[in-house]
Amino acid sequence: MGTIFNAIAIVIGGIIGTTFKEKIPPSFQRLLMDALGLICIPLGISMAIKGNEFLALVFSIVIGGIIGEIVKIHEKLEDFSLRIERKFAKEQNTFAKGFLTATLLYCIGPMTIMGSLQDGLGQSPQIIYTKSLLDGTASIALASALGIGVIFSAFSVLLVQGSITLCAKFISPFLTSVVVQEMTAVGGVLIIGIALNLLNIKQIKVANLLPALFLIPFFIHIFP
Repeated sequence: MGTIFNAIAIVIGGIIGTTFKEKIPPSFQRLLMDALGLICIPLGISMAIKGNEFLALVFSIVIGGIIGEIVKIHEKLEDFSLRIERKFAKEQNTFAKGFLTATLLYCIGPMTIMGSLQDGLGQSPQIIYTKSLLDGTASIALASALGIGVIFSAFSVLLVQGSITLCAKFISPFLTSVVVQEMTAVGGVLIIGIALNLLNIKQIKVANLLPALFLIPFFIHIFP
């Protein structure tokens, strides 16, 4: 139920944002994007510095990026976004960016992992409820700037968090406090990448770096 509540919060926030999108001048929409980008910088840094295994972090990001580039995760997600855009969206050009940005922002981080595990293990999903409030609020700002693509990111949250919740009993023994801490550090680096995209400083294919989240437990054992 926690993940469903999270998805509903994103949809509601996205609807509010898209409803008022036309009433917000482009200069204010750009300001909202800049504000979100600036907020993501300290958020990403605070997560990244929680890690203690710097070599593991470096190797995970580099090798994960190589794998992502070979598999072309970003391009596939973008193509998927554009197909949805052609069917459902009136806006052009912003749908894919809204979908990808919101998906990465909502699915990366310790609250996603720990909250989904808490929900799947039958505990009260307080972490997910807190995350839902944060995501719903962020959806208002994101959707007002990037449009309806943000709403569709709710399906990504259902898929990612729902999978972790359903598999919680099987994967919880492997997600020790050290592993979660280092995964948080990797997530922080990716969020900094999202911030640079939002601020138009440099367009980074953050989705291609996602394999790093799954490689970090392996490199922790190599560089203890």
